[in-house]
Amino acid sequence: MSQHSQFALLGTRRFLPFFVTQLLGAFNDNVFKQALILAILFKLNVSGDRSVLVNLCALLFILPFFLFSALGGQFGEKFSKHALIRAIKMAEIVIMLVGAAGFLLNNLPLMFLALFGMGTHSALFGPVKYSILPVALRENELIGGNALVEMGTFLAILAGTIGAGIMLSSEAYAPLVGGAVVLVACCGYLASRFIPHAGAALPGLKLDWNIFRQTWVTLRLGLGQRPAVSRSLVGNSWFWFLGAVYLTQIPAYAKEWLHGDETVVTLILTVFSVGIALGSMLCERLSGHKVEIGLVPFGSIGLTVFGLLLWWCSGGFPQAAAPHDWLALLGHGQAWWVLGSILGIGVFGGFYIVPLYALIQARTAEDQRARVIAANNILNALFMVISAIVSILLLSIAGLSIPQLFLVVSLMNVAVNSYIFKIVPEFTMRFLVWLLGHSMYRVEHRGLERIPDEGAALLVCNHVSFVDALLIGGAVRRPVRFVMYYRIYDLPVLNFVFRTAGAVPIAGRNEDLLVYDAAFKKIGEYLRNGELVCIFPEGKLTGDGEIDQFKGGVARILEENPVPVIPMALQGLWGSFFSRDPAKGFFRRLWSRITLVAGAPLAPELASPQTLQAQVEELRGARR
Repeated sequence: MSQHSQFALLGTRRFLPFFVTQLLGAFNDNVFKQALILAILFKLNVSGDRSVLVNLCALLFILPFFLFSALGGQFGEKFSKHALIRAIKMAEIVIMLVGAAGFLLNNLPLMFLALFGMGTHSALFGPVKYSILPVALRENELIGGNALVEMGTFLAILAGTIGAGIMLSSEAYAPLVGGAVVLVACCGYLASRFIPHAGAALPGLKLDWNIFRQTWVTLRLGLGQRPAVSRSLVGNSWFWFLGAVYLTQIPAYAKEWLHGDETVVTLILTVFSVGIALGSMLCERLSGHKVEIGLVPFGSIGLTVFGLLLWWCSGGFPQAAAPHDWLALLGHGQAWWVLGSILGIGVFGGFYIVPLYALIQARTAEDQRARVIAANNILNALFMVISAIVSILLLSIAGLSIPQLFLVVSLMNVAVNSYIFKIVPEFTMRFLVWLLGHSMYRVEHRGLERIPDEGAALLVCNHVSFVDALLIGGAVRRPVRFVMYYRIYDLPVLNFVFRTAGAVPIAGRNEDLLVYDAAFKKIGEYLRNGELVCIFPEGKLTGDGEIDQFKGGVARILEENPVPVIPMALQGLWGSFFSRDPAKGFFRRLWSRITLVAGAPLAPELASPQTLQAQVEELRGARR
């Protein structure tokens, strides 16, 4: 597995044209939407309540996600993805021409029509945007690709919002906005022309033009996926609920609680967006280039902690005769706590959202992926509308302050994610595995690319500590089914992890014949299903750091299931807290560096216990 930086993807045609296309689309959405809102508030001579018109803008942009996401999901399955993207980007040019005409003519209905059109454009683009990534990228690039997309999206939102404000500050704002949105749309279309061919996943799909029926069918398809996927959809939408709450309240929070002007709003939006981008970028490094859903609980914890910190440090900010600008704000120590909390929310939001997107893409069948992502977009829109309703109820009716609203949604985050992690304990299990590999140990990997990306294989490894399975499971890209001594399997806390991971408890033939036979039956079932199984042929933990004699169980497994065998070795674990070294200590080997090495695959007929023991001893070397 190549350990390249995710930024190397920006140098490939597989990714760069798509990245630029989606970046320009997100930028254009926000330039036009924000410019229209600012024009309504400050430029246009309109009759009626301006705040109602601003809320109408939000409605017109989000309504198409309810109406047309399901149709976008069908399009994403039926048509070639690269051709569909080009058609959608061509439509964006037409929509922006309408919007530009609206600005030049001061025609509000034309602007509203263009805004609805841009919402429709985004609703149709979303499913193909995320379903093309697993086609264009390799498995070990998926987390990095999603991180770049999320980083680009939030920075485009920020740049579009700031750009619109700059253009609206000019008296000649109409030609500036009109020219900019048309030019960006044209650039987006040109970038889409370089996206490589990506064929249709389900060309025979019959389109259902009944948008209400198909929306319901699409939602059922998404929520009917395996629990890890369906609850990831819920978690993804919950993130957009939180994001909508924070982003919507930032202007009022900056004015009423920080006593700042519009530059303070821009500063907070910048910090939040940079936080999301930073968290997204760190995901690949923290996940080891694989889809690591253990980061999701980590992100959830951070969202709650920094949300509570934002509530805690929001009161008593000094008020001046005139509103602070952003430089004056930074002169107050309390402001740094506020900005640090907002940055933390953004960073941990990146940890939370990127692995969820990657999991949805990786674990959904290719001929359903676009429609499942369409279901996700529908849920996102629904949760964002619910966030607005909840905010109105809590602020206007319950009489809460904005910081108290942040407190409530932070506590709600605990409840929602506790439900998700209870239904899908794999999230918690992977978090514990990830935490172990990033706290007590620094794990180096060598040769793990020799483990096949698909198909059955048997992994054999020396047995040094109680956490060998956790360290191996956290390093290998694919799920691994471990065979382990039943007394280790039954250890408190670890039993939850082993059980969730589908580990196989085994006892000696003379200890418990039923457990012994059931273990081999389960191993055979896993291998026939094309999964990875890992055994520790010594049958017990080493008592002196040396490799004990390999037992004959491996021969029985291979006789019944002739699959490739991959020898592996753990180096540096002897003497750690979880080993049986009499001189071990918790702090003596804290943060110790260990190595997991994989050797070349062996054909099953060559993999005798003696040969495998010699291979594992050679891989381990002198470092116990």
